[in-house]
Amino acid sequence: MRLLQYNKDGDFTLIEFFEGDIPKKYAILSHRWGAEEVTFKDLTDGTSRGKAGYGKIQFCGEQARRDGLQYFWVDTCCIDKSNAVELQEAINSMFRWYRDATKCYVYLPDVSRPRINSAGRSNEDWVLIFRKSEWFRRGWTLQELIAPASVDFFSKEGELLGSKASLERHICEVTSIPAKALRGSPLSDFSVAERLSEGKDKAMDRLREEVDKASKGQKREDFSVTFSLSDVVDIDHFVAREDELSKIHQALSGDGSRRAVVLHGLGGIGKTQLSIAYAKRHKNNYSAILWLNIKDEDSLKQSFVKLSKQISREHPSAIRVSNPEANQNLYEAVESVQSWLSLPNNTRWLMIYDNYDNPKLPGKSDPTAVDIRKFLPKSYQGSIIITTRSAEVRIGQCIQIQKLGNMCDSLEILLNVSRREGLVMDPDAMKLAEELDGLPLALATAGAYLDQTARSFSDYLRLYKESWARLKETSPELSSYEDRTLYSTWQISFDNIKQRNPLSTNLLRLWAYFDNQDLWFELLQHSESDSPEWLRELTKDELGFDGAVRVLSNHGLVEVATSSQESTESKGDSIHGCVHSWTIHALNQKWDYDLARLAVKFVAAHVPGEKDSRPWTMQRRLLQHAARCSHMFSKSLVRDDELADDCHNLGLLYADQGKLVEAERMYQRALQSNEKAWGPEHTSTLDTVNNLGLLYADQGKLVEAERMYQRALQGYEKAWGPEHTSTLDTVNNLGNLYKNQGKLVEAEQSLNTTFNLGLLFEHQADSGTARTMFLKALRGYEQVFGLDHAESETVRNILCALDVTDRPSTNSKRHKLLQKLGLRSRT
Repeated sequence: MRLLQYNKDGDFTLIEFFEGDIPKKYAILSHRWGAEEVTFKDLTDGTSRGKAGYGKIQFCGEQARRDGLQYFWVDTCCIDKSNAVELQEAINSMFRWYRDATKCYVYLPDVSRPRINSAGRSNEDWVLIFRKSEWFRRGWTLQELIAPASVDFFSKEGELLGSKASLERHICEVTSIPAKALRGSPLSDFSVAERLSEGKDKAMDRLREEVDKASKGQKREDFSVTFSLSDVVDIDHFVAREDELSKIHQALSGDGSRRAVVLHGLGGIGKTQLSIAYAKRHKNNYSAILWLNIKDEDSLKQSFVKLSKQISREHPSAIRVSNPEANQNLYEAVESVQSWLSLPNNTRWLMIYDNYDNPKLPGKSDPTAVDIRKFLPKSYQGSIIITTRSAEVRIGQCIQIQKLGNMCDSLEILLNVSRREGLVMDPDAMKLAEELDGLPLALATAGAYLDQTARSFSDYLRLYKESWARLKETSPELSSYEDRTLYSTWQISFDNIKQRNPLSTNLLRLWAYFDNQDLWFELLQHSESDSPEWLRELTKDELGFDGAVRVLSNHGLVEVATSSQESTESKGDSIHGCVHSWTIHALNQKWDYDLARLAVKFVAAHVPGEKDSRPWTMQRRLLQHAARCSHMFSKSLVRDDELADDCHNLGLLYADQGKLVEAERMYQRALQSNEKAWGPEHTSTLDTVNNLGLLYADQGKLVEAERMYQRALQGYEKAWGPEHTSTLDTVNNLGNLYKNQGKLVEAEQSLNTTFNLGLLFEHQADSGTARTMFLKALRGYEQVFGLDHAESETVRNILCALDVTDRPSTNSKRHKLLQKLGLRSRT
């Protein structure tokens, strides 16, 4: 064993000792290796002073001298690592060397403890920083904590932070090492399971890394997808949860066969952020980490569409979906991703299903509930994390995420978000953390408020208690302590926002009438002259709108978008589901029917028309807001008056997206409103009747469809005449319906009406209208009889020969073609 001796001239001497001659007293250094460490060679050839790591050796020598120790040991330079035999012997002897050391000095370059100021208070809460030190994540940390009898911790300035005895509680909470192990209890006092629990995970990690390295060029690279968190809101400083992170890691560790973990707990407890923290920490263990929003089935399918694009960009031959946004290709996108994840050897992926708060469960009849099993990869491989508020989801190992139990963790959230110092020394900060009861979302909201104001912790604590008492009077139905805690913090922030920017508070109130996710500027730009003045001001320009959102974001109430749907319009912002519930039940305790009506009109006005390019993208972006409108209609939270056109548009949106039940409900609302306002024969009423016929036909309700078509046809003929395009479209619809019913004679008679109208308009020299009639007839014949049928071929020949500049005569090309073909008017 080589030891360093600190000479009087400030230099070091390296002395080699053999077994039996090793001094009884020496100090030993524990640290993380960094850049430019001093090696054995550097020390022997005199080049050590120029390296950054020399300072650590100086610190260790000076501290040893202060402790009355002549010798000390530093691993970087006391072992000749170029000698493989010596290196192996040193590794085998390491535990004994640390055990026999008189003092072990832990040097922490990432922990700073400024000197105590005149008031006797620390300028910085070093304890929170100490708990997050990278030193605790080393492979050698366990050995170097339990082997030496005396372990002292030092900051980067060389200041003593404490010993393993004085810092025992923090060390135990961070490392999960039992206190009796730190106090020197022999290993025989611990079970085999306890002795293996710490090292087993690290050994498996190292083994997995080696396996991954060996297979990278052969298999793993074939399935790698770039790690991205663009679709989730990530926080800068994740606090605590080391025990939960360890449990997740243990549950998902395996040989590549299916492993699943369900994280369940209260809303706002930090399930999503815990998943993010796990993904970031272990991203190198997975070939692909894929994020899905399973709030509802529409959001989940859209997540699969994004994944199919992401995978196809990096593996063009793996995913073959021509247009994944199109409604007819949604299931194809889902299946293509499932198939790719089920390929042989593609076993190192991680799928995170976030926000599974409405699960399909036995005995639960909610039609909006999601059955996650339909959207899991088919092969029994890979890793899955599910976050949910429900404790009834049973897919894999369940881990309950509870409130933060340690005061230091709560204080750390307040420290990070409020950007204030000295919280451990502030009794009011500790009282506030205690009041907020370990709820991360409440702590973050309080911290954001304190960051935006100059109020003290005692001021906030007073406001919190006042808000709590007020809430108890105004909302007695809030029996949950957690809900009252959250609602009280949000109300304090809301009162402050109201003073700073009234537009922000009005926007937050309005948000209750939309979905909580993806609200964007253009969606609200449908204000009318009778709209509230504040709404016209809010949407006057994007700069003002962004300013209002920014105020909400600074107070921790809005999650500003990091990405958006692929759209020509601006990115959307979101609010946490718990915050959204508060806007509904507290901010809008007295329901505002006018705001509900505006929300419906805005969503309906944004439904793309037939001529819009790539309408599917906008349709899918609107679906979650349309669902919110449907909910308000079903609960009588919005009045149908003067919303017939809007219901009709929402029906079109649902029908185009294959949501036929929802479409029927909206069409029926529109029909009832139009009949009441305009009468049964008004053209607006007839448009809805015709669309209902189309919908019934798609549902296979052919009798109901025929009844709707006949009613629409009679109404159109009376209102517009037999030659109007609306009339003829209905004629074609009837032809298709008769064909599906097997009524081919009626189908042909229906379509012949359009053909004969084409002949009539040609005879009247109205070639443009004649061409329109023939094109509609052709479309109908092709749909009913097929592309190669004689009727279809006849109309195509007529269209080819149609001379749009000549009136029909006995010498016209048209007349000669008819004679040659032996054609006459249809009856």
